[in-house]
Amino acid sequence: MPELPEVETTLRGLTPHLTEQIVADVIIRNERLRWPIPQQLPELLRGKTIRNLYRRAKYLLITFDHGTLILHLGMSGNLRILTSPTPPDKHDHFELVLKNGAMMRLRDPRRFGAVLWHQGDPNSHPLLASLGPEPLSNEFNAQHLYQATRKRSAAIKLVIMDNRLVVGVGNIYANESLFRAGIKPQLTAQKLSLARCEKLVSEIRSTLTEAIAMGGSSLRDYVNSDGKQGYFQQHYWVYGKTGAPCQKCGTPIKLIKQGQRSSFYCTHCQR
Repeated sequence: MPELPEVETTLRGLTPHLTEQIVADVIIRNERLRWPIPQQLPELLRGKTIRNLYRRAKYLLITFDHGTLILHLGMSGNLRILTSPTPPDKHDHFELVLKNGAMMRLRDPRRFGAVLWHQGDPNSHPLLASLGPEPLSNEFNAQHLYQATRKRSAAIKLVIMDNRLVVGVGNIYANESLFRAGIKPQLTAQKLSLARCEKLVSEIRSTLTEAIAMGGSSLRDYVNSDGKQGYFQQHYWVYGKTGAPCQKCGTPIKLIKQGQRSSFYCTHCQR
């Protein structure tokens, strides 16, 4: 599913096309996503100007003077900018048509995405209110991770994927960050020293930053707003490499299951 780097890449692709543009129409082809698309959106948004776009965790927020459109790509969604008429297919569920003739189209084959509307502070929305700090922000630092893990007996990989502690560290990037930090995914979180917390925070930041620069990872359906694939998957150290030799030491990469998710690690490099 699209993770933070893919959502950030999508945001950066959409922003120059949508900012300060006027909505001419809203087309809802299938309202049955994870939550129903509000039927009043066409009435709410026609003739209104898009003021800004930003990301919170894996949510894309499109702001207007009177409220915010909250979008989530779910497990298989992508948002495309189309500048010429393009017939929709059966998985194209939602469109913002702009006065300049361009459109933003949501494609979501599995329909786990979301298109929601919120008036007032979007951070007060139930989906956003309890989220932790952004991983690339100053609020996410070694001291924050250290203090948050002192009473956590869960495995560190599961802890850093908890959006209440830090947002946007999904399965792919948790695996990769832990390898880079030399920490095995099943290590009890409260056993991390402050020094190892500092290393892990640094590697989470660098992993996500590199992935964003490469357009994210294209697995299954993900493409960016221009229809292009990311290529960070070409630089994985451990994710999806069960049995392959570790690129650092040659030890076969091991696969285990944690919280119904796959964890990949090197038994020699990660302790």
